[in-house]
Amino acid sequence: MNNKLVSVITPVYNASKFVSYTIESVLNQSYTDWELILIDDGSKDNSAELIQKYVDKDSRISLFSQVNAGSAAARNNGIRRAAGRYISLLDADDTWNYNFLEEQIKLMTEKNTQLVFSSHTRIDENGIEILKPFIVPEKIDYNDLLKTCSISCLTAVYDTIPYGKVFLKEDLKSLRDDYAFWLDIIKKVKIAYGNNKILANYRILKTQATANKKKMIKPQFLVYYRIEKLGLLKSLYYTLTWAFAGFKKYN
Repeated sequence: MNNKLVSVITPVYNASKFVSYTIESVLNQSYTDWELILIDDGSKDNSAELIQKYVDKDSRISLFSQVNAGSAAARNNGIRRAAGRYISLLDADDTWNYNFLEEQIKLMTEKNTQLVFSSHTRIDENGIEILKPFIVPEKIDYNDLLKTCSISCLTAVYDTIPYGKVFLKEDLKSLRDDYAFWLDIIKKVKIAYGNNKILANYRILKTQATANKKKMIKPQFLVYYRIEKLGLLKSLYYTLTWAFAGFKKYN
């Protein structure tokens, strides 16, 4: 394992419109000790062809293909292949600012922690900001994360040294699997630290599952009830708390 290497995992499904922006944002990082592992999850467009051009130019970028199985399976595929000490999940339509990795590794070192996340903008399909930036809290614990998810996939970096690699739950069918992933990690590390600097850009697409919050209520409840085993009343309570926080977050 390379103790300075960040393994960036990017699941790709029909992402030809945006994936080049994502890759370019990694190439532009001031912190250069990274590998970018892209997993083509059975795309039907020319995503793989676009990515291959980058693979041919930079040995830090690799592409692997799988039969369509969802983002959780694609991320797990990438995590299994990761050679770095640090794991970061970056979706194929999101981007990082040039100093993302540098600032996050710096924060992780300063706080002597294994999980960090950051603030980010919210942009539309054309890259235009559509909501005010999401500014994260200074730190959170497991109970905080139950109430609302302050960790957006594109902003988190996890240090695998103390506890090893953590994998997503594929049986969740790519609905709230990332949220369950952060819960699994924070139970190990206890505290996660947020960077109030805006370091990334989260693209909100009309076709995203998270764009329809009503569809996410049941999967969210099931994370509490079946995965975290909080019981019926607590699961209902945290689902309502999450829904209220989400309303404030996107309005």
